[in-house]
Amino acid sequence: MSVLHESSLTSLPLLHRGKVRDLYEVDAQHLLIVQTDRLSAFDVILPDPIPGKGEVLTTLSNFWFEKLQHIIPNHLSGIEPESVVSGAAEQQQVRGRSFVTRKLKPLPIEAIVRGYLVGSGWKDYQKTGTVCGLTLPSGLREAEKLPQPLFTPSTKAAVGDHDENISFAQAVELLGEARAAEVRDAAIALYVEAANYASSKGIIIADTKFEFGVDEKGQLYLIDEALTPDSSRFWPAEAYQVGSNPPSFDKQIVRDWLETSGWNKQAPGPHIPQQVMKKTADKYQEALERLMAA
Repeated sequence: MSVLHESSLTSLPLLHRGKVRDLYEVDAQHLLIVQTDRLSAFDVILPDPIPGKGEVLTTLSNFWFEKLQHIIPNHLSGIEPESVVSGAAEQQQVRGRSFVTRKLKPLPIEAIVRGYLVGSGWKDYQKTGTVCGLTLPSGLREAEKLPQPLFTPSTKAAVGDHDENISFAQAVELLGEARAAEVRDAAIALYVEAANYASSKGIIIADTKFEFGVDEKGQLYLIDEALTPDSSRFWPAEAYQVGSNPPSFDKQIVRDWLETSGWNKQAPGPHIPQQVMKKTADKYQEALERLMAA
């Protein structure tokens, strides 16, 4: 299993290095997105990569892009990543962990859909009875399934900053009323179909984050990654019970270790013990195998 903490392609211009993805320009119409094995926690990129993580994110995103393309088109171009870089060393870096995508204009929000009351939503509800300004019935418990999925957008923060939850009215201010409604409806439709499928594989999708972009004609596309352990909270159905937060198929193992490590949550992050990294890699792989099982 290959490990890539940071790509180093010289045949294409580097446009941006994010928390996980490195973005290169292929030509005026296309981008190359390389999904590294970097891991961020508490908005800090940690020094140690999770082996195979980028390949899991890419394989699972490709699976969902194909499965959900009848709901909304996605940014994939169909061009093989190895064909746009030079030499064996660069091909090795992109193999199995990259997309060549259409160049689209990203919308300035993250489209979060919550199906269960957990995380920051649970904290909001305990204080105010609402989640991102949406009033919920009283008496709900932690991890309880919501009466219907909620669209709770957030701002997009730069690396090192925190995203902020916003109301639908604020999303309208950023996108316009028609576009905000289109994004909300697409995000909920994607979540519902994915959650129903995942349920048949023994996985609950508690919540997830989508990103969208538009082309020069204003057509909406699903972009970035989709429905992976990095962008979603996956729970094993057999461990789920209302009133407690189930173990999830993501970096929660790392977060839990960091919470007890004495780290002040400021960069640089600490080195993570090997056994914690391996458990995390195994969780990512298990999510992939469960969801893609025949």
